Amino acid sequence: MNRDDLGERLLSRRLFLGAGLGAATLAFTNPLEAAVRALPERALRLYNIHTGEWLKVVYWAEGRYITKSLSQINALLRDHRSGDTHPMDPRLLDLMAATHRRLGGKGAIHIVSGYRSPATNALLASATDGVAQGSLHMSGKAVDIRIPGSSTRTIGRAAKSLKGGGVGTYPGSKFVHLDTGRIRYW
Repeated sequence: MNRDDLGERLLSRRLFLGAGLGAATLAFTNPLEAAVRALPERALRLYNIHTGEWLKVVYWAEGRYITKSLSQINALLRDHRSGDTHPMDPRLLDLMAATHRRLGGKGAIHIVSGYRSPATNALLASATDGVAQGSLHMSGKAVDIRIPGSSTRTIGRAAKSLKGGGVGTYPGSKFVHLDTGRIRYW
């Protein structure tokens, strides 16, 4: 075998191994990460059903989250009962954006519940079944949403496909719960 043949074989082997490694990496990539990685910028259109506030904002661009935009989102997702704000998990924003995009990305995401202060959560837990005492809403890692034109079942299915955390569908109350806790469905 001459030197040129050996070089071609080594190059072919490196390309094959590189392609295999790339495919293996993609196979183990979380679908949510893959969905948001493909976006040059990440944006949300939100409507808070309790306060009547609207927000259209790019919250991630040029490889980083935008601090001012995150503050605007935190304000819109505040506890509407107490007015308390809390930093929302950027992964939760990514989960909302990717779910919305999977459904066509038209219109605004309607916020039923974002951050909940411990006092508000305790009040809701004492009055309503299904409100967790240690709710992820209290740490900015959960949101309850509606997307006009999409059923709770459709929204839930889109969110579940992203494997970004917990997804609960509440067709009777017409909202879907999304969180960045462990992957689980109800």
